[in-house]
Amino acid sequence: MSEDTRRGEDQDRGPGGLHHMFVVMEELLEKLKILDYEEEVLAKHNMKAMSRHYFVSSPYVAANPGEQFFLFTAMASWLINAAGRPFPAPRDDDEPYATVSNILAELRAFGVKVDFPPNKLKTGCGEHVCFVLDRLAEQALKKRGFSFRRPNYPTEAAEEEAVIEDDAELTLSKVEEEMIEEPDEEEEHVMDLDALKSRTNHSEVDQSSKPEAILEASVDAAEWALEVERVLPQLKVTIRPDNKDWRIHLDQMHQHRDGITASLKETKGYLDKLQEDLGKTLEKVNSREKYINTQLEHLIQEYRTAQAQLSQARELYQQASGGVTEKSRQLAEVSEELEEVKQEMEEKGSSMSDGAPVVKIKQSLTKLRQEVVQMDVRIGVVEHTLLQAKLREKNNMTRDMHATSLPESSLQPYG
Repeated sequence: MSEDTRRGEDQDRGPGGLHHMFVVMEELLEKLKILDYEEEVLAKHNMKAMSRHYFVSSPYVAANPGEQFFLFTAMASWLINAAGRPFPAPRDDDEPYATVSNILAELRAFGVKVDFPPNKLKTGCGEHVCFVLDRLAEQALKKRGFSFRRPNYPTEAAEEEAVIEDDAELTLSKVEEEMIEEPDEEEEHVMDLDALKSRTNHSEVDQSSKPEAILEASVDAAEWALEVERVLPQLKVTIRPDNKDWRIHLDQMHQHRDGITASLKETKGYLDKLQEDLGKTLEKVNSREKYINTQLEHLIQEYRTAQAQLSQARELYQQASGGVTEKSRQLAEVSEELEEVKQEMEEKGSSMSDGAPVVKIKQSLTKLRQEVVQMDVRIGVVEHTLLQAKLREKNNMTRDMHATSLPESSLQPYG
């Protein structure tokens, strides 16, 4: 399956499909640590510990297919044996397809449904590799009797959050917390909250029984002012702002807005000035460009004419180069023919100045004479044989004629 097809399947599963194998790999690593894979597998093969995303196939994770496939087969073999089924350890000369097929067969024997072909595991990394190892690790943990349980969280009492409903309204619990959190050096300025509470209750009771006549103060105003200045530091209550209060966020928003508005007013002037300067500069550049174009018009025309002449000269050069190439080829052919003629002339000259042909001719004549003599002898023998045959035939014919004439004469009557 190509990268685009795999990406399309991940998108069909949802936006988290691309990162599902990362989660499976992290869970697998935790299970392997429980099974003590570092001592059981890595130490035996002299390999380093795996990273959190070792078997993940991703462009952001470094890949080593050969090492990953070997570690995958070794890990699968160890997990199958740990789950209670015998499985041979992988070797370097094993067939990869046969090895992954046997691993999937053992996985099916555990009752796990496998809906992908074995060649998905030959890369040694990817979602299917993580799936196979995760299921085998679960079977190994089940064989050892290990199971994951829900964590038990300690029960903690929920802390009540004090909410300030108004700037002028404070709750006693909030004031007590503020006073407890105050440093020790400020304890001398802390108010007596119980007295404050009693005064508040007493004032509420007094308001209900308020007299109808107008009360007149019997205290001197100067003494009252001095008393106020004396007790004013003790009346100061420090209230720490709560970051969760929406009013604080609203005030911060207003402050930021005012700061942005003030900065914008100041910055806008600089930007307007910069825009004006840039506009003037662009106008100057455009006017200067027009002036330069006007002054250099004849030079530009001459340059265009020179460019046209250069193009024509290049075309003529190309044509001349083509003719030179053709003539060079013809010259090479003529040179080859000349070399062949020279070689033939040298061979003929060497043969004419050499006496070897004359010697060969004399030897041939001598051989011919010998053959002629032998032929004459053979002809003589043949003529002699032919003469003997003719004489023998003539004698036979004469004998036959005499033999036929004698009986005829004997048959004639005597006169």
